[in-house]
Amino acid sequence: MDNIKLRIATVDDAEELLQIYKPYVENTAITFEYEVPDCKEFAQRIVNTLKTYPYIIAVKYNEILGYAYASTFKDRAAYDWAIETSIYIKSDVRHSGIGTKLYDCLEKLLKTQGILNANACIAYLETEEKHLPADSTKFHEHFGFKLVGVFHKCGYKFEKWYDMIWMEKLIGEHSNTPNQVRKISQLSQAELKSAGLDI
Repeated sequence: MDNIKLRIATVDDAEELLQIYKPYVENTAITFEYEVPDCKEFAQRIVNTLKTYPYIIAVKYNEILGYAYASTFKDRAAYDWAIETSIYIKSDVRHSGIGTKLYDCLEKLLKTQGILNANACIAYLETEEKHLPADSTKFHEHFGFKLVGVFHKCGYKFEKWYDMIWMEKLIGEHSNTPNQVRKISQLSQAELKSAGLDI
């Protein structure tokens, strides 16, 4: 993990990020997308995320090695304190600690925003196979996420039915008067830096 820097993604990163995401679409059931989005659509996804949530990338010597972001859990006001997390790592640097570094920073940013619940939606099979290793489940378990639900045979890809599990991590204290969640753009430079971003 030496010399790895974390920063907020921009639309200029879209093409490089898309190249990381593409193999996940084409070769795995980690994402249930069938078609690789074009660069314009992918850039818009970055823009949409950053309206409210963090979208962070790990960079080493100007090469992007992975990225993580948060997205809306459910589009109702009562769910404002809950989010869904996503993470993708370049295939040749997986299991090198980059995911942990990204998720640690992401969690700190979310806590600073006032988010209380982090949720992960993960494709699952009881037995690993070539399109779906158990890496994501194990990674989230290692990071403190707990299994809270299973949807059976709800995703179809590569002529196979996949389950979907939800994992959850409570990252803040729940009170009867929670603070309003702040947008990522409302955090100060000091708060961003404290979370682990290189400002």
